[in-house]
Amino acid sequence: MITYDTEPDRYRHWKLSIDAPVATLTLTVDEDGGIKDGYKLKLNSYDLGVDIELNDALNRIRFEHPEVRSVVVTSGVERMFCAGANIYMLGQSDHGWKVNFCKFTNETRNAIEDASDHSGLKFVAACNGTTAGGGYELALACDEIFLIDDRSSAVSLPEVPLLGVLPGTGGLTRVVDKRKVRRDLADFFCTSAEGVRGRRAKEWGFVDEIASPNTFEEKVRERAIALSAESDRPSDASGVSLTLLDRTAEETGYRYRYVEVELDTGERTATIVVRAPEDNGPADLAAIHAAGADWWPLAMARELDDAILMLRTNNPDFGTFLLRTEGNPESVLAGDDLLLQFADDWFVREVIGFIRRTFSRLDVSSRSLFALIDEGSCFAGTLFELALAADRSYMLDIPEEDGTPPTVALSRMNFRGYEMANGMSRLSARFNGDSTVMASMDNRLGELLIANDALDLGLVTFAPDELDWEDEVRIAIEERVSLSPDALTGMEANLRFAGAETVATKVFGRLTAWQNWIFNRPNAVGEKGALKLFGTGSRAEFDWKRI
Repeated sequence: MITYDTEPDRYRHWKLSIDAPVATLTLTVDEDGGIKDGYKLKLNSYDLGVDIELNDALNRIRFEHPEVRSVVVTSGVERMFCAGANIYMLGQSDHGWKVNFCKFTNETRNAIEDASDHSGLKFVAACNGTTAGGGYELALACDEIFLIDDRSSAVSLPEVPLLGVLPGTGGLTRVVDKRKVRRDLADFFCTSAEGVRGRRAKEWGFVDEIASPNTFEEKVRERAIALSAESDRPSDASGVSLTLLDRTAEETGYRYRYVEVELDTGERTATIVVRAPEDNGPADLAAIHAAGADWWPLAMARELDDAILMLRTNNPDFGTFLLRTEGNPESVLAGDDLLLQFADDWFVREVIGFIRRTFSRLDVSSRSLFALIDEGSCFAGTLFELALAADRSYMLDIPEEDGTPPTVALSRMNFRGYEMANGMSRLSARFNGDSTVMASMDNRLGELLIANDALDLGLVTFAPDELDWEDEVRIAIEERVSLSPDALTGMEANLRFAGAETVATKVFGRLTAWQNWIFNRPNAVGEKGALKLFGTGSRAEFDWKRI
């Protein structure tokens, strides 16, 4: 079983060092430290285990080191920054592993950009040697790229000429959309296995600065210090320790304090239950800081994030997630009021960011999402994001005299803070940015809406009564799990992100479509495909027909 929780004392590949206001993340990959057997992580190449550590380190910088304002990402291997994803690992992995590995790696790169946009952290890639493939994609996620000018070190994206695949974590998109490299120069770059070095790399826009070996570290440090001056992160705050999660993993599912996952092998569904806090929790900022990682919004998000990753990697056959909630909606709404009131505080801002990234991970998880809103549910405010993320939502309609009708409620957090990859709130995306509809939603903030009201407002898809509830939900689930998972993945990816494209939606959309397709093609993964034959000395044999 693959797990995603770790801590610095257990890192095998990364070293995190702090010299405030700068943190340095140094990659020195343990060749024998692969997450699976059968390959060596040579040339500072990485696999899923390397990126699990990077993901953990980024979160610890955010939460445990508020004094950090800029981060240098570099290598501890002489003349080698990073050779990218380990090719032999990719060559021996099945299709699902490759795609999910690329997806998690991409989310980690996106988290760097998210920290730059929202957390007051700036990142400098100090490429002190050869920077190829996924190594350059890691650099592309940073705000600025420094390349050592030693007449041999280059940046490159060699996947097309060497492997017959695409850069798996957004390299093509970031080169032209983020760094604004001219298309003709990018075309040359992406079909040249050697890439570009030195002055040409800077003139063409693939790096920001070059420096000689004897001035490289000094110039990188100077730039990191300069970038840190632009940050609003506090220099005198105490960090919040991210304690290891209390998770129980069983054949039937995963259990945490606020999140529970129940696996139904027969139906191939995973029911994810998210529980509200037992009470309204901290009442002021000091109490929030004192609660730290136990504060419900952060604790819940960390558990949900872990559950999503566990399901993706260890339970690929469970293609439908049934999203349920339990608890008192007033407690969630009270917590949302605090999130909004103290949104400018560094810790609260980081909590909002963690929740945002967790819901975004759900959006791109290649699973069908059904929200089931029945008695005892708590789809309010932050937890209503689960219903907004769902492909469909079913809400039980019962009269008050027959029981306690389920309700849903909006909070201001549904309007800002939890934006999707396309930059829109899920509420706005649901209504295609219609300002009139959004104004009507604003008028219902905090109101506990029963099924018919929620249906009339367009906040739920269906509202069956007690007589029809079980049959309608059962039939919907049975129909969903009977459909082609490939077709559903493509359909859902097309429908979930209404509105204008962003770099993130392009990256994920192209990863889902093009890389998914290319990873299945004989030209890449057939017995005589480029990825399979890499390193053997034999040339790939291509089917020359364009598809």
